[in-house]
Amino acid sequence: MTASAIKHPVPYYSQWESPCLVPEFITGTRQASTDPLWQKSGAATAQEYAFWAPRMCGVACLRMALDYWGLPVPPSVPLVGELLQAGAYVRNGDEVQGLIYQPFAEFASARWGLYARAARDLPAQEIRTELCRGRLVMVSVHKSVRTPEVTPPSRGGHLVLAVGADEAGVLLHNPSGLPGRSQQFALVSWTALDRFFAGRGVVLGGPTEGEEARDPHDLGRDR
Repeated sequence: MTASAIKHPVPYYSQWESPCLVPEFITGTRQASTDPLWQKSGAATAQEYAFWAPRMCGVACLRMALDYWGLPVPPSVPLVGELLQAGAYVRNGDEVQGLIYQPFAEFASARWGLYARAARDLPAQEIRTELCRGRLVMVSVHKSVRTPEVTPPSRGGHLVLAVGADEAGVLLHNPSGLPGRSQQFALVSWTALDRFFAGRGVVLGGPTEGEEARDPHDLGRDR
């Protein structure tokens, strides 16, 4: 990072309770229901945890932000329940629509007093601007951003938290990143990010910022 870099000391949360086992979970060589720490999620059963863990990237990003601003951090699965009630997730059997940005932003603002702006149109340069303002940015990328040297088949579908940036690239906390490589403060160049980034996300600010700004037409979804 250069002298003009910004890096917010944000604690890291994985969407699985055992970050060291993420490589096994994402490849399917180990079932999430066998996560030895699944009970920390607040799920009633290992099966409930296994259903939601692959879908909780946005929840993990929110938990990181809450911890960073010194706010209470709920367990992940009960937080999913609150987001379901808020309309930020919509479940139909085994199908889940989420994360839906506008109700998510409204929930984060009402629940914790955060500045929360759903951003349907989020240019990459705006990520750095928001970080310089002291905010964090949930950005929609393809899940393969954990290995930024690859060419993804599409953009978006997975949420990561931008926690720092400089002229060269952006620092990401990736809820499904690889341990020791792409989980915490993972540097992705702006050029590489363009291959993964869908140009949308959610801007989060601390509870001292006052009334949030929202666009009622921003209805992006990612999980």
